[in-house]
Amino acid sequence: MNPFEQRTEAVQAALGDSGADALVCVPGRTLQYLTGFEEPQRDRHLLFVVSQTGEPAAFLPALSAAQFRTETWVREVETWNDGDDPVAALSGFFDNRDVPAAPHLLVDDTMWATVLQDVRSVRPDATVGLASEVVADIRLRKDDAEIDALRRASAAADDALDAVRALGADAVGLTEAELAGRIESFLTDAGGGSLSFETIVGSGPSGAMPHHTHGDREIRAGEPVVLDFGARVDGYPGDQTRTLVFGGDPRERVGEVHDVVRRAQEAAVGAVEPGVTAGSVDDAARSVIEDAGYGDAFVHRTGHGVGLDVHEPPNIAAGNDTELRPGMAFSVEPGIYLDGEFGVRIEDLVVVTESGCERLNHTPRGWEC
Repeated sequence: MNPFEQRTEAVQAALGDSGADALVCVPGRTLQYLTGFEEPQRDRHLLFVVSQTGEPAAFLPALSAAQFRTETWVREVETWNDGDDPVAALSGFFDNRDVPAAPHLLVDDTMWATVLQDVRSVRPDATVGLASEVVADIRLRKDDAEIDALRRASAAADDALDAVRALGADAVGLTEAELAGRIESFLTDAGGGSLSFETIVGSGPSGAMPHHTHGDREIRAGEPVVLDFGARVDGYPGDQTRTLVFGGDPRERVGEVHDVVRRAQEAAVGAVEPGVTAGSVDDAARSVIEDAGYGDAFVHRTGHGVGLDVHEPPNIAAGNDTELRPGMAFSVEPGIYLDGEFGVRIEDLVVVTESGCERLNHTPRGWEC
């Protein structure tokens, strides 16, 4: 049995515990997680229904049927044509799948309102919840196929970072946008696919803005540059941050702040093990930065879960009492941001193991090129 079918079986088992009659997915991350099929929502209704019992089934426009059958494990497929009334066809599909007259349905969190209206029109007495009520906890713990994809995405980010470091003084004079373009080319060369997110190159004072992407400011010798980037491999994203200095040594305060962030990240990674809370990992990083006098300059959580979505549970944030379990994957990325001066952030992805964690990124974490 392939991992997609195994995940669907886990969801089907969870439906019984939740009291829901069926899960209804549309194109998006949940459908991708359960079937491997990846495409955006479109104007034609495409649904995947998992009931408490019986065979999961897809409701597809006829033009998508061959592709869906080829790319997924799903055995039960019903189609409708452009000349059909899709709502009438959907009503028949629900009837064929023994969806009750007054079901409790868990619908995709990202389902368009127009699609939900049509679902309600064929089951007007339905009560509705969110698919995440059963899917989120299953997605929290990555299976072997997911961890392998995250490893390979992280390796691509490592290879790209090595190529960036090799630029050395040649990076001086490039604009942030030009350096971002180089990074994206390096990610492609390393086997990455689409970008995980818009590449961040924050030089000097730009680096003090955590979500600055890149602009026309030129890289200057001796100043810190925050680099945050990644690309997807088999649908799973890389996400790595390093803060580098090109073409010379940084001034003393930059080195001091960089060392604080590096120690905070090491403390947080060292705190990761099964049974500890997500909040305690945040505390480990935050206490190092606060003790160094920069607590007010650490303005975000220590990390975020990573899976098919770049940002998903668990949040590695103060007060989060979620207990870490083997298979959970997340970033560890403390930072210090000094408004108008510079910023420093260091980030790796980790996966919780039976005895601690596996670090997925392996490039040096210093500022040196």
